[in-house]
Amino acid sequence: MKNSRQAKLLELIETENIETQKALSSRLRDLGFDSTQATISRDIKELRLVKVPDGNGTYKYAQPGAEGDTVFSNRLRNIFREGVTNVRAAQNIVVIKTLSGLAMAAAAAVDAMRLDDIVGSLAGDDTVFLVFENTEKALAFCHHITGR
Repeated sequence: MKNSRQAKLLELIETENIETQKALSSRLRDLGFDSTQATISRDIKELRLVKVPDGNGTYKYAQPGAEGDTVFSNRLRNIFREGVTNVRAAQNIVVIKTLSGLAMAAAAAVDAMRLDDIVGSLAGDDTVFLVFENTEKALAFCHHITGR
């Protein structure tokens, strides 16, 4: 049930401008999915949906990386530009150092990139650990992030 509901949710946000969880819940109910606002909220979090401008002065739900998601992409870049102080690889592990309190935001930004090469991530207060499949992929990520 969960998988079919989430698949329908993704289909809805691709085909309709849905602005609120209430509207999303209502549309799903219309289609035979009986789910609470709390369930929809969990689905949104699990699917990592974001709100993006719809071009009409309002916002709609979308998947990260979806067309028109420049606001979200700019936020990710800003997190790295303003909060990351160092990025280093140690074999297949990348350590990202941030200003105090920004590690969770940096980890969320990396997670939103949906890189298949990352096996897992862990964030503390000012440090993020990323585990990659191998050393080459960790080094490539560091090069991509730092530009060197």
